[in-house]
Amino acid sequence: MDATEKKTVSGVTLGCKLNYAETASILQSLVERGWRIAGPQEQPDLIVVHSCAVTKQAEQKCRQKIRGLVRRHPDSRVVVTGCYAQLSPGLIADIEGVDAVLGNDEKFDSSSYMGVVAAPPPAGKPVVCVSDEGGFLTAHRACSLPSGSEGERTRAFLKLQDGCDYGCAYCTIPLARGRSRSVPPEVVLQQAQMLADSGYREIVLTGVNTGDYRSGTTGFLELLRMLEDIDVPRIRISSLEPDILTDELVALVAASRTIVPHFHLPLQNGSDRILGAMRRRYRTADYRERLLGAVDAIEDCAVGADVMVGYPGETDDDFGDTVRFIEGLPLAYLHVFSCSVRPGTVLAREVSCGERLAVAPQVASGRSAILKEIGERKAAEFRLRYLGRRCRVLFEECRQAGNGTLRWSGYSRNYLPVWVDIPADERSLSGRELPVAIVGAGLQLEGRLLS
Repeated sequence: MDATEKKTVSGVTLGCKLNYAETASILQSLVERGWRIAGPQEQPDLIVVHSCAVTKQAEQKCRQKIRGLVRRHPDSRVVVTGCYAQLSPGLIADIEGVDAVLGNDEKFDSSSYMGVVAAPPPAGKPVVCVSDEGGFLTAHRACSLPSGSEGERTRAFLKLQDGCDYGCAYCTIPLARGRSRSVPPEVVLQQAQMLADSGYREIVLTGVNTGDYRSGTTGFLELLRMLEDIDVPRIRISSLEPDILTDELVALVAASRTIVPHFHLPLQNGSDRILGAMRRRYRTADYRERLLGAVDAIEDCAVGADVMVGYPGETDDDFGDTVRFIEGLPLAYLHVFSCSVRPGTVLAREVSCGERLAVAPQVASGRSAILKEIGERKAAEFRLRYLGRRCRVLFEECRQAGNGTLRWSGYSRNYLPVWVDIPADERSLSGRELPVAIVGAGLQLEGRLLS
């Protein structure tokens, strides 16, 4: 390649919204040093893989993705970072074709990536640069790329915080990302303004424990009030721990023109006994009170939840408690997943010493199916409430619908997916927030444009 030609990079992200924000910032740091983001059909000089380790299945998906990238891009250099790289660097380094493994602190150093591309391919093991969890001192800034860097975009991710102090028994976050720490408010506001100026219509606030934000004297509520001054139509809080959904936060969202009425409120289990074993900071009565307080106070508030099945020691009675508890909640959707015992956690030690007994896979699978059916029913009931009503939809994507029409899809303020059909020669709806009449309620809401 000509020495004057810009090096090219592409990013592949697995896992959470926070990973997406951080991948974008890694790419942007290289762009600022003269690199170019590769197009979809190009063979990039460098591929950055941002990995996830939340479950065994997530790790397996990462390994498959890395091997596939190496096969498809034999001339590209491959660097793997993220939580899986942080927790299991040796396993990543053993994958043929990986050139370097960077930990969650080291991944923000652009010179590391430049060095990998400048050096000859490693003759033996790849470069491994991973500090232990005691090295996490800074919450590195991160947000989506300026919209012109990736084509049209409507929704951006903005990192507020990293790490977690909650110490749940099953969770590897303290090992993978360290203790809770926050991006300074002036940096958050600067990046939010950049995202608004570059054309994004919605900013999603992300972090490991987003609501645990604290920088100096600025807490989460104070930061939200500052962000309301940013000229962007929508601000969305990603995931929020139940103990953080206070009356003050609910009142702020209820009165806000920009913070949307949508919360993702992890439940994890509906048995108080299992919540105690998990070392969660609430019990079912607390969760119900916080959820109902939000739904009662905020118009059209949608609350979704995560729930885990098959936690070691979970009995049929515990699962029955979970089913009854969830049935009684006004949830908009439910994410169901099976417990994955992660090495190095309190739960792993309890299982290894026989203190907690594993749930048989077929039992966990059966419980998962029951809760998924309940979740699908609750989501359908929530969507049906909007039939015949009007809502504002921020449109994002389109596809051919046949007969000379385009099908545009987007999301309401409370995160309901909505589609409309319009003539193919009509003006693009991308990035436009428009009033829609809801005329159908299937797996997605069917709408009709009102203007």
